Amino acid sequence: MPAAQSPPLPPELAEKRDRLLDALRTLGRVAVAFSGGVDSAVVAKAAALACGEDAVAVTADSPSLASGELETASSVAAAIGIRHRVLRTNEFASPDYLANASDRCFHCKSELYDRLGERLSELNADAVVNGANADDVGDHRPGMRAASDRGVRSPLLECGVTKAEVRTLAKAWGLPVWDKPASPCLSSRIAYGVPVTEARVRRVDAAEAWLKERFDLRECRVRCEANDLARVEVPRPALPRVVGEAATVSEELRRLGFRYVTLDLEGFRSGSLNAALTPLTLTPPR
Repeated sequence: MPAAQSPPLPPELAEKRDRLLDALRTLGRVAVAFSGGVDSAVVAKAAALACGEDAVAVTADSPSLASGELETASSVAAAIGIRHRVLRTNEFASPDYLANASDRCFHCKSELYDRLGERLSELNADAVVNGANADDVGDHRPGMRAASDRGVRSPLLECGVTKAEVRTLAKAWGLPVWDKPASPCLSSRIAYGVPVTEARVRRVDAAEAWLKERFDLRECRVRCEANDLARVEVPRPALPRVVGEAATVSEELRRLGFRYVTLDLEGFRSGSLNAALTPLTLTPPR
């Protein structure tokens, strides 16, 4: 039985897709900063279509990468048919990164883009592109400043492609991650002002993996607050089940190294730590 075909793209999105491909062609040989998530996967697919063998996907590997994400990136790159390289980054050597002020992401992305820039010749690339999309404008994303400072291009954003359109395009291209939940770096789970350490990100990683398996969740967050308090966020429909096993959850997370465990009754929401930011706590990139 033949595979079902995706419906044609809406005319506006088809036009954006064509602009995206044209924009990538004009860059020549491109290196895609590739996490394996849906945004960077769409850019990588577009780069493969537009540039062929002159496109390469590069995944940063460091302690802040959640378990399984590197393997996912490798399999997605193989499905796309793009060259894939893994680049070890060393943001944990930066005191500014470890201090975990509101500009932490600036220092992380600076490390990534600097390492990529140093290896352009080795990668046979002329330009670096990322997966920032049109919906990222206006959010607290200091990493975009790091990209701008280094001439990194954001073709989805430049072509006005929104997050919903990214997913539509990914589905039309048959990308396996078209509906993959966002998976930001593990350091983003640590409250601003609480120092980032390898022990803390490993603890968060293990706690989230345990919760997903225990409660069959696609996504959740374990936020590391001051005094190593774990603030657990799960989707609201899962709250009663987690409450029903509160003692087990607390015992497991304390075993992993958290001192206190609390369940956020508002449920899972992306970027909830940013709610604590005010104009006084927003640190401009240095």
